[in-house]
Amino acid sequence: MAMGGSVHSRWRATRAVAVALVVVAALAVLFVVLLVLPGMVVDHDLAGGHLAAADRMNAVNNVRTTLLQAIGGAVVLFGAYATWRQLRVSQDGLNATREGNVTDRFSRAVEQLGSDKLDVRIGGIYALWRIADHSARDHEAVVSIMAAYLRTHLPWPPQEPGAPAADASINSVRPLETRAADAQVALTCLGVLGQERSPGWLNVSFADLRRADCDGLWLNGVNLDATCLEAASVYQVNLSGASLIEANLRHAELGTSILHQVRCLEADLRGARLVKADLREADFSGADLREANLRKARAHGAVFVRADLRLADLRGCDLGGADLRHARLEGALASDLTIWPNGFDIDAAGLVISEDPGAEPDVLLPAAAITRPIPPLLSA
Repeated sequence: MAMGGSVHSRWRATRAVAVALVVVAALAVLFVVLLVLPGMVVDHDLAGGHLAAADRMNAVNNVRTTLLQAIGGAVVLFGAYATWRQLRVSQDGLNATREGNVTDRFSRAVEQLGSDKLDVRIGGIYALWRIADHSARDHEAVVSIMAAYLRTHLPWPPQEPGAPAADASINSVRPLETRAADAQVALTCLGVLGQERSPGWLNVSFADLRRADCDGLWLNGVNLDATCLEAASVYQVNLSGASLIEANLRHAELGTSILHQVRCLEADLRGARLVKADLREADFSGADLREANLRKARAHGAVFVRADLRLADLRGCDLGGADLRHARLEGALASDLTIWPNGFDIDAAGLVISEDPGAEPDVLLPAAAITRPIPPLLSA
């Protein structure tokens, strides 16, 4: 203890001596600059010439004034630099403190996701959502956590106790917002943050999203392979570039959604509503689209190889440039406004030509707690 005090005292003494030496050196330099140097400058400029004493004194004072102004300017510049350095140090400290606070909040929010209390889990999701809104570097991590949360908390087929069975009638399944409110919040968070998400693959495959509310979300580029979205509301959703291979989309509401270049291979879209949806260059190879409503949909360049479109409503649908090889179209409705690929044989396809229904009304979406009854499929 005494040894430590002795070392500290010696350090303070050394520091005091160093400060004193610096002050003495500064005073010496100032003495030379203000008292000696002006006379030397004047004598140098005279180059051996002579001036009256008063004139020489005025010249020396002028040089001294100039030097004082230069020293004052240097002091101001040094003060400005010192202030800037201090601000930088303070800002770095504030940033470090802020990053530490964000890290602590992030850790606490992630811990809340594992709680057995629903309200605590929802609070953790909203906390992560807020962090992602204010911290760009945590944005991608939060989106990935939301995707993992959906996969692990709502697996398909269902594994959790009390979850509706996989073969349960969809009319007996409650909306996601009422049967798993935390999962609905996570899905909404993922879809809202998706608007600012960097392009990349996001895995939400094999999830139970029956009767989920996805309206207006950004799910572009998301992997939804083998996910069950039966009777889900996917209205005005951006699904461009998403993968829905072998997904269950029976009776899903996909009106006016963007499915540009989406992959729906072998997907089940029976009874799905795709009115005015953007299906350009989408791949529906082997998909089941029986009784699906594609009125006024834009499916230019889409692939329907081996797809089942029996009893589908294709009135006003743009199928120009679509690949309909080996597609089944018996009993499908078409109108004079339906656009077909060049060389397509309408008579051989077994279509039913009907009057076009005209303009499509906007969809009136019910409240989440109200389950719209799903009629049985005629082709089941």
